[in-house]
Amino acid sequence: MKRTITVFSLAALLPLCAVACKKEQPAAVKAPRYRVAMAEVLQETNSFSPVITTEETFRSTSPILTGDAIIPFSKKEKLELGGFIAAVEELGKGEVGIVPILKARSMSGGPVERRLYERFRKDIVEGLKRAGRVDGVYLSLHGAMGVEGMRDPEGDLLAAVRGVVGNSMPVGISHDLHACVTKRRAKLATYIVGYHTNPHRDHYDTGYRAGEILVKAVRGQVHPVMVMRRMKLLKGGGMTIDFLSPMRKVFSRMSDMEDEQGVLSVSNFMVHIWLDDPELSWTTVAVTDNNRPLAEKLADEIADMDWAVRTVQPPKGNTPEEAVEIVKSAWLRRKLGTVVFCDASDAVGTGTPGESTWILRALLEKGPELVSYVPIRDAVAASEAFHMKLGDKVTLSVGGRLDRVYNRPVTYSGELVYKKETRLGKTAILKDRGIHLILTEYPDSAQRTSYFTDLGLSLWKADVVVVKNLFPFRFFYLLYNRKTVNVMSPGMSNVDVFALRYKKITRPLYPLDDIKDWR
Repeated sequence: MKRTITVFSLAALLPLCAVACKKEQPAAVKAPRYRVAMAEVLQETNSFSPVITTEETFRSTSPILTGDAIIPFSKKEKLELGGFIAAVEELGKGEVGIVPILKARSMSGGPVERRLYERFRKDIVEGLKRAGRVDGVYLSLHGAMGVEGMRDPEGDLLAAVRGVVGNSMPVGISHDLHACVTKRRAKLATYIVGYHTNPHRDHYDTGYRAGEILVKAVRGQVHPVMVMRRMKLLKGGGMTIDFLSPMRKVFSRMSDMEDEQGVLSVSNFMVHIWLDDPELSWTTVAVTDNNRPLAEKLADEIADMDWAVRTVQPPKGNTPEEAVEIVKSAWLRRKLGTVVFCDASDAVGTGTPGESTWILRALLEKGPELVSYVPIRDAVAASEAFHMKLGDKVTLSVGGRLDRVYNRPVTYSGELVYKKETRLGKTAILKDRGIHLILTEYPDSAQRTSYFTDLGLSLWKADVVVVKNLFPFRFFYLLYNRKTVNVMSPGMSNVDVFALRYKKITRPLYPLDDIKDWR
């Protein structure tokens, strides 16, 4: 009887168990209604640099990723792709899925190796073909990339994408504020959005804005219309900072424009002046919701504002010798922090090799007692020092190996006080009196203080630190920096356009020529 009751009880419970088990099973994942592809090939080219940007250069900046590995990495990186992903996830509300194809990001340098670019292009084209149906495409591009033997590679890449998806599909791209926007890109892209900050600090926000427009476009909520205006204007240097005069009013007005009904994006591209290209010039881009007259009005207004401040000059710089004398007289500032030398003519952030010796030469001659940190990229010298023992006295020829137009080698002797394999390859520090010469295999802009602190160098103890970027360091060194000296010497990133050896630009251009109107 007892056994019978047990069997009966189990039999009675089986239907209930089946119902419970059925409820616990996860619901089938619903496929998104829309699918958008995304890819990144981002590099800024200095046409005057003889150093080709290779796959190794890309990988030393950020991993080259394909497929599903892109999304988790980009979410942590929080740059353009990260912002785009956030926009799709937040605004798409599960209806819009992402098809990640390629992520390749490099620091600035010379032209990209042709074979490498063609591989990236093939990866994107084949990735789009494998993806099947997509409803939109987003490309994260710098806008001033150069490739060996090719002009406007980003226009070429956009054309290749159009060859797969056709001309009617929404294809949006984001650009750095220093992009050289070409007619080809303006024709092929549905919309172009750019950074609103210089120094750049809105990479993520720019990607988000690009994602917001694309999500709304694929859903049919907006119909982007874009207008681009090109100015006969070629200016660079400190006058282009977004939160300082004269550009503060321009960017403030752009922000107000984007709050207006029907305006999707307004961008002001102040161009990378070291890209030698027939279309090199400032451009404005306005994107509206199916309102071309409004887009034309906004693009014209920003161009007029740019033109009105064209005569404003960037801050005056100093020679390396003058810079050393300035430091000597700034004894109180040195006690309270450090003086930052902006090596404006060898700014790695603009694509230069990073091997200029002019500041080192001036310190050796006029300020060897100053505690100074001087980074120089020289693979040969770094390797030679690396094979010596710590504490050894080492004499090396430094610099002048890559750039033989503007640069000159210097003989330097110092005690080897540090050597280690770092993200910049073989890294060594040689100390001579107060001068700390930092030798690396690969270049770096030293835009963040961690460049020095990771090497065990205290910024509180330094009289001088040398950085090789024009703008970002101004934020990152605020805690330590008591004075900035813009050091001008012969170099590939001279902000004086009269000193650059252009061969391909289209004249007339202000200030190279006297022009009365930007059109």
